Amino acid sequence: MIYALAVFAPLAGAMVSGLLGRAIGDRAAMAASVLGMVVAAICGPLAFFQLTSDVAHPGVLDLGTWMEAGKFHVEWALRYDTLSAAMVAMVSFVAMLIHVYSIGYMAHDSYPRYRFFAYLSLFTFAMLMLVTADNLAQLFFGWEGVGLCSYLLIGYWYDRPSACAAAIKAFIVNRVADLPFAVGLALIFFKFGSIEFATIFPAVAQHGHDTYMLFGTSFSAIEVIGFLLFIGAMGKSAQLGLHVWLPDAMEGPTPVSALIHAATMVTAGVFLMARMSPLMEYAPYALGFVTFIGASTALFAATVGCCQNDIKRVIAYSTCSQLGYMFVAAGVGAYQASVFHLITHAFFKALLFLAAGSVIHAMSDEQDLRKMGGLAKLIPWTCTVMWIGNLALAGIPPLAGSYSKDAIISAAFAAHSSVGNYAFICTVLAAFLTAFYSWRLLFMCFHGRSRADHHVLSHVHESPWAMVGPLLVLAVGAVTAGWALHGWFIGEEWKHFWAGSIFNGPHNEIIEHLEHVPGWVETAPLVVGLAGIALAYYMYMLSPLTPIRLAERFGGLYRFLLNKWYFDELYDCIIVRPLFRVSRVFWQTGDATLIDGVPNGLAWLTSGSSRQIVKLQTGSLAVYAFSMLIGVVVLVGLFMICR
Repeated sequence: MIYALAVFAPLAGAMVSGLLGRAIGDRAAMAASVLGMVVAAICGPLAFFQLTSDVAHPGVLDLGTWMEAGKFHVEWALRYDTLSAAMVAMVSFVAMLIHVYSIGYMAHDSYPRYRFFAYLSLFTFAMLMLVTADNLAQLFFGWEGVGLCSYLLIGYWYDRPSACAAAIKAFIVNRVADLPFAVGLALIFFKFGSIEFATIFPAVAQHGHDTYMLFGTSFSAIEVIGFLLFIGAMGKSAQLGLHVWLPDAMEGPTPVSALIHAATMVTAGVFLMARMSPLMEYAPYALGFVTFIGASTALFAATVGCCQNDIKRVIAYSTCSQLGYMFVAAGVGAYQASVFHLITHAFFKALLFLAAGSVIHAMSDEQDLRKMGGLAKLIPWTCTVMWIGNLALAGIPPLAGSYSKDAIISAAFAAHSSVGNYAFICTVLAAFLTAFYSWRLLFMCFHGRSRADHHVLSHVHESPWAMVGPLLVLAVGAVTAGWALHGWFIGEEWKHFWAGSIFNGPHNEIIEHLEHVPGWVETAPLVVGLAGIALAYYMYMLSPLTPIRLAERFGGLYRFLLNKWYFDELYDCIIVRPLFRVSRVFWQTGDATLIDGVPNGLAWLTSGSSRQIVKLQTGSLAVYAFSMLIGVVVLVGLFMICR
């Protein structure tokens, strides 16, 4: 009952706020939405701790039949195991803090706030549906639900062309990725005869040698399904190649960015890999691809983050990079470490985004780091929590990131494979760059001389407690989540904790190997992290002209990173423009010329006779009666002749 309440309370808040918001007003609608999230934030962690303390047992909460057509039967059910319960606890708690924060952040927004809070709560509910799914149909429902809500929230300020374009971009990129994902779900049904996890997972080993014929070549059926599922995860979790929507998602309000990047949408792909671990364990080539893409994304996004000047975009690329770490862990079989980093990352990434929102709020909506500086004394609470968030992100002990990120780097090394070695090198380099760009942001924003306009500077003020309060709670999570959860996730109790929710094959002993990597491997993340912080301090505090000189000297490289490796320009050249040209041909030739042209042409051909026939319409009853009489005579004559 508590578990179901945690899942459906956000839906109740969304319905009250969305359907009755106009009638009851913004304040009442906001209160209903926040109340629903408070209930979820209490029940979610409570259900998780009940499960871990053996008060409750893993199982499935059946809510009734959802779809039934012949042999196709799907129940609407909530899966209750450690993976789902941990995700419900994290999503509900972090989303609740974002809701509370939004009360202060959106206080002066001119748009109807009841709509914003309805979307936030609906977003949370969709994610909760995804993580509690007991079958692939329900998972797909939540999967598409978070995609829809992201579209609504990114484009919330609908009168801004940039926001509308960003929302459309996010929607389209995710639809591109969702097509192979949907094909993967269909193949699972055809192969296993069911989309219920309870039927699929025990039968995977039996189908390990099944094949599909594609392009004249035989491929392992499990490998094909694994690849297709991961492509869907690449879209949702913004991995290299399908990442282009994530930075533009910053066009939405800052609480939206925090919700997307920390608690909901982008973590869906990582969750999918963990949930489908019984299948992925029998797809080693797919896992190798997951590792390669994750490692490449971690390094790519970290390089781009070093040169961005928008405070939210720096943190957005940080999310992209950290998601790469999570996929590296999943790819080498350390699913537990992947979920561990997902949970700790939710705290410090939500903290960083909401702290950035506090800075933007204080700076009269200014987001350019080049127009900030020296804000530490003016907004001390925000500065303090930003320090904590950056320490956690950089992996400095004993904060949360040092436990989970270091475990992933060690897992990549412990894989003892070529792709594992590649991932190890990429993640260590990304750790160095992560520390550099996160502290570059900190120094440019809070320290050194102020570069802000004096009119803006005169209005700088600390955020209200509705915003500062959630920041302080998240800061506590960023400090404590690592050591508090370490034992359950990858420590002594991990086998008992994850039994029945995450599957590790007989050959997979990666978690045990984490404790036996060389000392220099365990030390490397801390060393490179401190080196990155030191370099940022030198370049932006001791020698602030050095970045300018480097940008001038290595102009090509600087522009390459500033323009995000030119992915947008490349896609515009090879996909968007050709698609527009083809669409224009179909429109002008197919639609305007053929479809509209045929009836228009026929009308033109008959226009002359039509004008003559119209003259017969004289309006005289006598003429009409005479015409009818002639018609009757003709018909009678034809009848007698044919007879």
